[in-house]
Amino acid sequence: MAAVIGFLGAGNMGAAIIKGLAAVPDVSALAYDVDAAKVAALAADKLAKPAATPEDLAAGSDYLILCVKPQYLAAAMAELAPALGPETVLVSIVAGVTMTRLRELSAGKCPVVRVMPNTPALVGAGQFALCLDDPALDAERKAFVETLFAALGRTYVLQEQFFDAFTGLAGSGPAYVLHFMEALIESGVLMGFPRDKATDIVIGLFAGTSKLAAETNLHPSILREMVTSPAGTTIEALMHLDRQAVRAAIIDAAVASRDRSKALGA
Repeated sequence: MAAVIGFLGAGNMGAAIIKGLAAVPDVSALAYDVDAAKVAALAADKLAKPAATPEDLAAGSDYLILCVKPQYLAAAMAELAPALGPETVLVSIVAGVTMTRLRELSAGKCPVVRVMPNTPALVGAGQFALCLDDPALDAERKAFVETLFAALGRTYVLQEQFFDAFTGLAGSGPAYVLHFMEALIESGVLMGFPRDKATDIVIGLFAGTSKLAAETNLHPSILREMVTSPAGTTIEALMHLDRQAVRAAIIDAAVASRDRSKALGA
């Protein structure tokens, strides 16, 4: 089924989704951004056609993906709403905005879908939580939304009650990983490696370890035990991390992110 996917906002995440959809057959992109240069760049690469106004964007889209910051959503929806109808599916990746709020902003004119992405979508390795619980959304359109986001990584169909937890775990998760990577790079510099060499080593470490976990299908605890020899170097390092309560701090960080997500949606 051919479909036009509209994008309100063509920033990092919006552009990443547009680029990922280039590989999906029978799909074309239409985009609007207040920064016309962003849309022009996508149009120059034949990835999206520009829409003149938000209302034109809504009128020309079968699926309309909202990629704006939360503080701009209400004003943007006021411009879109006149052109919305039951034939359009409204898809939001806006953090903290609930299904109830989306229905309010669209005056209940169309089915709504809520999506929480994470930044590895920029390289086609994202994780996406999808809430497809709107009764107005039929099975065919649910499957189509899953197909769209599966082109950019892995999808998880979740009830909305789990979205804040997904935000704490996977939405904010890349920052935790990068924070740990930064610390390891600094340790490499401290121990005498040039910074570029330390960076390469740490990036390779994370890439290789993720590949090991994914391809062996063994629990991380088992893989960790495999490298932890009795009275060796690794157990010494792990004991230090445990004395510093690093494991508890990571858990607390994810919970804090979840709680902040709840507050933003309140």
